[in-house]
Amino acid sequence: MDYGFDRQRDASGALLLWFRIGVAAAFSLLALGFWNLQVGQHDRWSEVAENNHQRTVNVRAPRGMIFDRDGRALVRNRHRLDIGLVREQVSDLDETLVRLAAVTGTDVRALRGVVESSAAPDHRTIVVISDATLAQVAAVAARSIDFSGVTFERNPARHYPGRSAASHLFGYVGEATDSQIRAGGDGRIRAGTMIGQSGVERSYNRLLMGDDGARRIAVNSVGREIETLYESPPTEGRQLQLTIDLDVQRAAEDAFAHAGFTGAAVALDARSGAVLALASLPSFDPNDFVPGIDESTWLALNEDSRKPLQNRALQGRYSPGSTFKVAMAAAVLEEGVVTPDFRVNCKGGNTFYRRFFRCHARHGVVAMDEALEKSCNTYFYTLGSMIDIDAIHRWATALGLGALTGIDLPHEVLGLMPSRAWKREARGEPWYPGETISVAIGQGAVSVTPISLAVMTATVANGGHRIAPHLLKATRERGRWVEADRPAPARVELRPETVAVIRRGLWMAVNGEGTARRARIPERDVIGKTGTAQVVSLQGRSAAAGAGQEVRDHGWFVFAAPRDDPEIAGVVFAEHGEHGYLAAPIAKHMIETYFAKQEGRPPPGLSPPVMPAPPTAVAADGV
Repeated sequence: MDYGFDRQRDASGALLLWFRIGVAAAFSLLALGFWNLQVGQHDRWSEVAENNHQRTVNVRAPRGMIFDRDGRALVRNRHRLDIGLVREQVSDLDETLVRLAAVTGTDVRALRGVVESSAAPDHRTIVVISDATLAQVAAVAARSIDFSGVTFERNPARHYPGRSAASHLFGYVGEATDSQIRAGGDGRIRAGTMIGQSGVERSYNRLLMGDDGARRIAVNSVGREIETLYESPPTEGRQLQLTIDLDVQRAAEDAFAHAGFTGAAVALDARSGAVLALASLPSFDPNDFVPGIDESTWLALNEDSRKPLQNRALQGRYSPGSTFKVAMAAAVLEEGVVTPDFRVNCKGGNTFYRRFFRCHARHGVVAMDEALEKSCNTYFYTLGSMIDIDAIHRWATALGLGALTGIDLPHEVLGLMPSRAWKREARGEPWYPGETISVAIGQGAVSVTPISLAVMTATVANGGHRIAPHLLKATRERGRWVEADRPAPARVELRPETVAVIRRGLWMAVNGEGTARRARIPERDVIGKTGTAQVVSLQGRSAAAGAGQEVRDHGWFVFAAPRDDPEIAGVVFAEHGEHGYLAAPIAKHMIETYFAKQEGRPPPGLSPPVMPAPPTAVAADGV
């Protein structure tokens, strides 16, 4: 018997057995894997398979419209066409971008830059040409066979019908930055979301933003849409009604253009603080920012020496000139330093602290109302020598100067009302009495914003109610307008005799023989005060002879009407306007427009502009 052969056969049988066991185990594992894929993970892989021919497309919500106090649309929406692409559906990205640039007439480098800078996942659409023209869309659609993965989207876009009108008030929208997305918090602000970047668009962005919708679409093998499977519509943002009166706003801007000045104007309801008009010139066209401003336009705006993006009404700080005499009069009367019949003999100036301070004329003996009427510097120099700077600081701040007004617009800056403590902290020096002389006529360290001067004027004119300027009148809720909360005014304790003498002096400035006669409107009892603020010293002006407009003084005019029960109050700032009296006709046109509208009359026309007189050593309405 051959035992060796038997042992060999037994070994072969064992190997064959283990082989069969191994094959059985492998097939068992495969079967288990297939079961897991088809049964255990059915839902997951079913969704993946479904997503191979389905896409979710965001449907952007339009922002809420903005209306003026009379219900006229100020900011609307329009539809735009965007050309985009989905990276995972594009076989040759670079070649596609080259072809797309060729047929649309765009720069291929710009298209590459958009794609490279996008953080969107490959299956999401990247908008490469925003607000495409119909010609561009037609050119791409006609060659659709060459553009797999290229999409067209219809999105809402902001539209400002007035173009540059009230642009600083409305502001503009732009794509959310990374920091704004992170700060969003509630997830409504995502990459590509258009949000308010300045003005009302920024202040009330949360209200104006809507909630995006979505479309679930079926696509074919090359990613083209073949049907809509499901759609949830977007929700439009909240509609806002502003306190702005479009007619008064236009009157301000038209009058500035007529006079040829840049600057700012603010008109307030003297009783409530509602902003009737807020203009800053030069302006810009917020439509340029929709959907994204091009580099050349952005550079032009930023490199323009006139600073068109600056809201001068809120962000410009300037010496107030003789308009500050209103605050000075209130301070000395309320501090009991003088009485309204206190008189000074103006002989063209006077000496204080061993230095001669000039006045712009020889006014003779004047009381307080006459000093306001004629803008007598000598009178207010004298008051400055009699009162402490901290008392001036206290009353000027109470009236709204050197303080934020709290207007519901972003980026308001703080003016400066100097004090002893301020100078010690800012310059490490004591305050010198001679400095108070300059502050008394609105020069020296004091600086204000136009909006703060408007608040000061309204506060004195209305008898001591420091109003808070505000723009939001109402929001649209479930088909009806709901009034917004109105900020309450702060009470400034001014004695009736203080209000009476200041009103009388400002009435005389407009309706008597004062410096503001160009603002006179028969039977309207306009009150006002001109001011001229030096940009450079008299010596500096002489040294810079021929330097041009940039060394010319600024012109101011503050106003209210009617005198005893003011409805409208405000300020006009004529940048490099040379004299305050040249700003007065701008205010006059605003006031006339306001009252014509109140009475149902057609708006007034504009009078021929008055050219400035040749410059003199001291301005005609005081410096």
